[in-house]
Amino acid sequence: MSKVIKKIGVLTSGGDSPGMNAAIRSVVRTCAYHNIECIGIYRGYQGMIEGDFKEMGPRSVNNIVNKGGTILKSARSKEFMTFEGRQKAHQNLVNANIDALVVIGGDGTFTGAEVFNKEFGYPVMGIPGTIDNDIFGTSHTLGFDTALNTVVECIDKIRDTASSHNRLFLVEVMGRDAGHIALNAGIGAGAEEILIPEQDLGLDRLLESLRKSKASGKSSSIVVIAEGDKIGKSVFELKDYIEENMPEYDIRVSVLGHMQRGGAPSCYDRVLASRLGVKAVESILEGKSNYMVGMLNDKVALTPLENAIKGHSEIDLELLRVSDIMST
Repeated sequence: MSKVIKKIGVLTSGGDSPGMNAAIRSVVRTCAYHNIECIGIYRGYQGMIEGDFKEMGPRSVNNIVNKGGTILKSARSKEFMTFEGRQKAHQNLVNANIDALVVIGGDGTFTGAEVFNKEFGYPVMGIPGTIDNDIFGTSHTLGFDTALNTVVECIDKIRDTASSHNRLFLVEVMGRDAGHIALNAGIGAGAEEILIPEQDLGLDRLLESLRKSKASGKSSSIVVIAEGDKIGKSVFELKDYIEENMPEYDIRVSVLGHMQRGGAPSCYDRVLASRLGVKAVESILEGKSNYMVGMLNDKVALTPLENAIKGHSEIDLELLRVSDIMST
């Protein structure tokens, strides 16, 4: 990258996650620290196509480090999936004298950034923002830690009712393609069983586990289920199956849904966002492009966007073993 960077754009795209605002704040203030202009791009790639830009300074990001969601808004842009849409977005960036781009989001966001970089040679840097923690090249994505705390708090409250009424609760959490939330929150909340997409537990083994729990004297149980688990078509079908085979159980279903994405980010997510934002801007100023900034072994590290997109975020096998032992 031979061009001198004078102005950097920042956007959030895809699903929102706690910590995105803290990352925006970090990008804006790091730009100010290095005497670089920063432009906020509203509504992700769609806003880039429509030229929805606004100059941002250090004071424009006051009091957002503690807020969930994203002040820059987010949108899924079908138009950006076309070359014509991306060409229009590129022309808007050129017209606004924006020299490089920091994108905050997940797989889809990074895929768009990588294509944009290849087609126009435009400098891009990614920050992983998704509660699912399913991005390769980082131990934690923005919002994952906050979502875990939210889920554990909810399950703790559900357990009070489960214990009072001797009930079995099936708690569905987010994780269409990855079971990181279910596995970690399930262990943290003391769930009797955890169902995740990466491991096909099977209906027979689930029933066997529930029968053992009942026989060991447990009067209530919590089963945490990732929404992408393959054991049943839906958590409600799973409920019907268990009721048919174990009529002694009084079963309730709780789908936590989008509350997992909301709320003030945890301290961990705020610090993570601050570290990644600084690294993203300074990497661009060093001439780097087409990378994602993430955390590896508690150090900020760069991973090529292509690897972040194509790589697979592995489930922690040790945690699976811990889960089995804790459900005894």
